Amino acid sequence: MSRITPEEFEQLIREGVPIAAMFEFQVEQMEHGRARMRAPFKSGHIRPGGTVSGPIMMTLADCVMYGVVLSAIGQVELAVTTNLNINFLKRPPPADLVAEGSLLKLGRRLAVCEVTVYSDAHDEPVAHVTGTYSIPPQEPLAR
Repeated sequence: MSRITPEEFEQLIREGVPIAAMFEFQVEQMEHGRARMRAPFKSGHIRPGGTVSGPIMMTLADCVMYGVVLSAIGQVELAVTTNLNINFLKRPPPADLVAEGSLLKLGRRLAVCEVTVYSDAHDEPVAHVTGTYSIPPQEPLAR
């Protein structure tokens, strides 16, 4: 069971991650250690060559990783990206993007995630992403 609901996560990214709000990302699924989000296509997402731009895919993947981490640890807003590696596999045509992420390893201070980005226009992945999130230390209990 997820430690944050899709609605809570959407509100968090709308308020705390303004670029995600600008792209109107939508949470489609969230469960413990897994998340799926959609980036609805907009004409402003296109770069020369008629393909969806890389920064859209990177931002979507990073938001999915944030959702994956929070689904496992709860609403810890100061969990932050420490590493993001993306491999662009195929040029996505003008269409919605869907990213599916999962938790590979959760430690006390770091979480490692994997995300696959798809285009609604075809079934093959358009990008593969791995990343690490830093989890802030928990406050010690007051005595």
